[in-house]
Amino acid sequence: MGFYGRTMQIVLQYLTNLSVFDKAKTVRTNMILLQASTAIDSTAAAAAATEGIQFFDLVMKGGWVMFPLAFLFFATVFLIVERWLAINSNGKIDESFVDNIKDFIRQGNIKSAESLCRNQKSAAGRVFEKAVGRIGYSIKDIESTVENAGQIEVAKMESNLAYLGVIAGIAPMLGFVGTISGIINIFYSISQSNDFNIGTVAGGMYEKMITSGAGLIVGLIAYMGYHLLNMKLDRFALKLQGSAFDFLDVLQKPVK
Repeated sequence: MGFYGRTMQIVLQYLTNLSVFDKAKTVRTNMILLQASTAIDSTAAAAAATEGIQFFDLVMKGGWVMFPLAFLFFATVFLIVERWLAINSNGKIDESFVDNIKDFIRQGNIKSAESLCRNQKSAAGRVFEKAVGRIGYSIKDIESTVENAGQIEVAKMESNLAYLGVIAGIAPMLGFVGTISGIINIFYSISQSNDFNIGTVAGGMYEKMITSGAGLIVGLIAYMGYHLLNMKLDRFALKLQGSAFDFLDVLQKPVK
């Protein structure tokens, strides 16, 4: 074989090796694309399964306990909104109102002071109306009247707040009752069928844990609302006490 023959043989061998390399590279590329497509399909399937769990369906899987918890939730929202509006409406104490009362008292115009208190239609107005009506009695008697009237008004504004405290304690416990009841049913079913597998236990557990979560959420809302409303009442009582001290101070000053 001459030089020309050997050269052709080398060229043919090189082309053969190059063709084999390209085929192997193509096979590897196809395998990578197939794996990527499988991963994408799995991710899409998981997303579709997650979207398939609707909120309402999830709540309904909690069982019968979700119905009293729903009632407690709506009762909590109603009580918080109703008491918030009532406290805001009755708990206003305008500085000009207290100053006007003191001016009328200094002038000896008791009737105008009583009329001003009556027109306020608020807790502070009713307290000072009682106090103005006791002018002429001893300072100790007027102070006692202001204290008693203030306690009555605060008690009125506190009405129904105790229910929020009760709900804050009952809702989590009711949720736990639902969870324990569901767990008992799961293991009872397993004992009857003698079929114990992790899928059955996990499926039943996640459904029954919904009641615990719902109970804790309702209890947290009620607890937060109860303490926030009590904070508003404490601020009102403190402000009313300060205004009452100013009122009594005017009565004790000698008329010039």
